[in-house]
Amino acid sequence: MDERKQERPSLELLRMELAREELKHEFWKTLWHIAGIITVAAAITALLATRLVMLLKVNGMSMAPTLQEGEIVILHQTKKIEKGDMMGFYYGGKVLLKRAIGSAGDYIDIDQEGNVYVNGEMLEEPYLERKGPGKCELDFPYQVPEGMIFVLGDNREVSLDSRIRAIGCVESSQIVGRVACRVWPLARMEMMRTDTELE
Repeated sequence: MDERKQERPSLELLRMELAREELKHEFWKTLWHIAGIITVAAAITALLATRLVMLLKVNGMSMAPTLQEGEIVILHQTKKIEKGDMMGFYYGGKVLLKRAIGSAGDYIDIDQEGNVYVNGEMLEEPYLERKGPGKCELDFPYQVPEGMIFVLGDNREVSLDSRIRAIGCVESSQIVGRVACRVWPLARMEMMRTDTELE
């Protein structure tokens, strides 16, 4: 019998080795996660330093399901807003987030099912979870006044927006900018942009 013949490792030793490998994997996974957070934080800091952007925490559910309460978005500070853009504007000392639907001269109409029409054309709104007329104090069709933007929240049932006279359409002086991207949570990080500029 060969004395140099190696003994097989015990089941306990194999389990210990497997646990060691799993710990090593978890360590690197955590390290990459931390590195990702640091990179995002550094990018946000650099952008904020340029004063071209604003960091904003979503408050409320008026833009759900697109934006959820507690998420963090970056607003690109600009007055150039496009149809379909999510935009931030000052109202009552706070920044509200809504979606730009129409601009000066546009005729807005909303039917009983919640379908939105701009100048007679029904909007395709894939970002809505469900349609509904919601609370409305306007008579339709409604023409957007000069120098204004008509805005709606994505969660039409709870959103207070241009359908409510107290808020009304948004003036250029109220505009903070458009939502450029969502940065938190990391799992939902996303760039946000449309292609139809408001005229």
